[in-house]
Order: sequence, then structure tokens, then C-alpha cells
Amino acid sequence: MTITAEVHLRSSLLPLVSVAELEQANEVQCPHVLGLDQGLQMFVVEIDSNQPLSEEDLLALDEVIEATELGNARGKEVFKLTAVLRESVAEAFEDTPDAGLVDAIRITTEGWYEQKVFKDYPAFKTFQTSCEEQDISVEILSITQDSSPSEESAPYGLTERQYEALSLALSRGYYEQPRQTTARELADELDISQPSLSDLLNRAERQLISATVGPQTRLEVLSQ
Repeated sequence: MTITAEVHLRSSLLPLVSVAELEQANEVQCPHVLGLDQGLQMFVVEIDSNQPLSEEDLLALDEVIEATELGNARGKEVFKLTAVLRESVAEAFEDTPDAGLVDAIRITTEGWYEQKVFKDYPAFKTFQTSCEEQDISVEILSITQDSSPSEESAPYGLTERQYEALSLALSRGYYEQPRQTTARELADELDISQPSLSDLLNRAERQLISATVGPQTRLEVLSQ
């Protein structure tokens, strides 16, 4: 089961937000990122600017230590930049290996807009948790399941639909305190009524409890 999520990452510590803050820059996109050693990262960026940018303009930014102009593409100036990552950002990125970039990162003064693919919902949740632990806010703009598991592959005896509902509820923060979404919003995403969503989650929760701490487990505890 593959998950594709479009997210907005917010943090003043994210690399190259300073580029978007330049007066000359109208739009900044990053189609390629390469991790380097010693807290460095290499970015290829396309900058739509209202006046020409130079390597010196970019090297004047605190985080940029190398800047090479590559030319123009699709009417934008293209640069290869090497930037120093803040320690917290480096840790957040290092903790999320099971994700891949689908499209270019759009960098604005408000952070990064990314579309990423994850191998499953737990991998997405790891990404979200890792970012938020480092004070990088993760706003979910959209999330889709590219292929659903069959009933035979769904764990703990869950049906495909139960697994889908539980996974969506978990990814949206339904089980967090305070809740980050409502049953109504989850129902709308699954295109079902709110009572149907509540019934689906209740059945799924009962199945999980039965499969993990069912009657046999209770009898073993009472017999001790």
C-alpha cells in the first residue's frame, strides 16, 4: 500500500526559505535534493526572478556556502546550491528514509510545499512525527492511498475498508489529544455518511481489541 501526501512544512529553519525572501525572487522550486556529509545538502533550484540573480547574491545568504549558476530552463534561472542544514532539520530528514519526493519542492517565505510518496501509513506517520519533534509543522494538504490492501493482507483480521478507515483516522490525527480532525471530515474523505464512518471505526477497533487482547488473553491473565 503506497501513500502519496501533499504537505506544507513550516519552519524558519528550513533550508533556502531565505532564497524565497530575496526581493528579486518571485518563485523558487527545487526539483533535486542530494544529501551530503557533515550536515550539508545540495539543492538544484529554479528561480523565477524579476531581475537577474547572481552567485554572489546567493552566497550572501548565511546558510549557502556554495553557489553555481547552471543556466536557464523554462524561463527560470537554475543554480546548484550547497547549504548548511540546521541540526534539528538534519535530524528530521535523517529519520524519514521510507519516503521519496514526487515533484519539485515549492519553496516560499512560509516554508516548503512537498508531494511525497511513502511505502505505507506508518512511514508517513514517522515522517510527520519526526518533523514535529523538531518544531517543523506539517500541514496535510491532501493524502491518497494509491493501492489498497486486500482483505487477506490486512492485519489482525481487519477488512480492507476497516483498515483504510483506521489508517486514514490515524494519519489525520483523529486519535490524538486534542483531535486534529472530526468524524465528519473523515467521512467526507471516504465518501460515506458520518454514522457509517463511526460504525466502521467501532467495528475496526473491536476487531483490533479482540485480535490483540481477546478472551483468551483475558483468561490467561485471570488464571495467573
